[in-house]
Amino acid sequence: MNNKLNPKIWFVLSNLLIVFLGIGLIVPVMPTIMREMGLDGKTMGYLVAAFSLTQLLVSPIAGKWVDRFGRKRMIVIGMFIFGLSELLFAVGHVVELLYLSRFIGGISAAFVMPAITAYVADVTDIKQRPRAMGYVSAAINTGFILGPGIGGFLAEINIRAPFFTAALLGFIGAVFSVLFLKEPEREQVHSEKPIKTEATSLKILLQPIFFIPFLIIFISSFGLSAYETIYGLFLDRQFQFTAKDIAILLILSGVLGTVFQVFLFDGLTRKLGEINLIRICIFVAAIMMIFMMNVSSFISILLVTLMVFLTFDLIRPALTTYLSKVAGQQQGYISGLNSSFTSVGNIIGPIIAGALFDYQAYSPYVFSMAVLLISLVIAMFWRQPKKLL
Repeated sequence: MNNKLNPKIWFVLSNLLIVFLGIGLIVPVMPTIMREMGLDGKTMGYLVAAFSLTQLLVSPIAGKWVDRFGRKRMIVIGMFIFGLSELLFAVGHVVELLYLSRFIGGISAAFVMPAITAYVADVTDIKQRPRAMGYVSAAINTGFILGPGIGGFLAEINIRAPFFTAALLGFIGAVFSVLFLKEPEREQVHSEKPIKTEATSLKILLQPIFFIPFLIIFISSFGLSAYETIYGLFLDRQFQFTAKDIAILLILSGVLGTVFQVFLFDGLTRKLGEINLIRICIFVAAIMMIFMMNVSSFISILLVTLMVFLTFDLIRPALTTYLSKVAGQQQGYISGLNSSFTSVGNIIGPIIAGALFDYQAYSPYVFSMAVLLISLVIAMFWRQPKKLL
């Protein structure tokens, strides 16, 4: 294959963007929903964690289904379920319905994420893959960061408008996938020297090439989700920021972060390698948590937010690229495990962050910094497999 990416990639990335736009919509409206429904920080943390809990439970099975039933089918079903989950959140005025929406949303993410990651791996060769996975992460982070931004502006019209919009986009994505998306051909070999991983789940996880990156995925997701969960609540309590103020912050940092990622990721992975890039980004993210506890102006908050999101905009595709190189013929399954470990971190992080926020507004950032430093220590023991050198 040449250096030009398969145009099919842009279609599946648009679906991924829609899903993460919807996921991010909840961030700026969390303070308003919290006040309107009389909820506390712990309950909001549980709401965020509910999504990840379901994704955790479903992802391993969904990853196997991606390999068994095909990428397209799982993407179509996942997009439809996503639309349904957003519609439920839009009409939900009791906390039980909000929980149901988040559970169903977790199923949609479990279907869509490994399917799209495997799809991209199918239509790229090993040289194209870092750039392609960089675009996958860019779509995720653009959606997750611009979602709160767009949600903040739509919330000015009506607090439920962001979720009706996301539901509509989800259903449109499902229909367009049925009509225009084709199942990719799966080549027998996607890397120059593939590493065989035909073993049980436990044996796969205990292999050094998988154990450390999956552990880092878990711990880093743990820290980032804690940061993200109370971001809007923190700015609302400490600086009385409105949903619109938070939206502006997230849009600016999201756009700048995505631009840097698209233009920097491929070059940085070629120069540093995925493992070294991950180490550097984890260190910078941990330092930014200290700055977050000492910000006092809009500009300083913007700069810290930009740096935090940029580091994770680079960590995620670096981990995904590495795993796609060592996954061999189990792209869907390894992608499912990737989602599972991310989900475990995303379950525990928000719950602890919500409880810590009720105790003291700054404490979730101390917690995030600590777990990121633990992740950095683990990353220092990570070595590149000889077969990929």
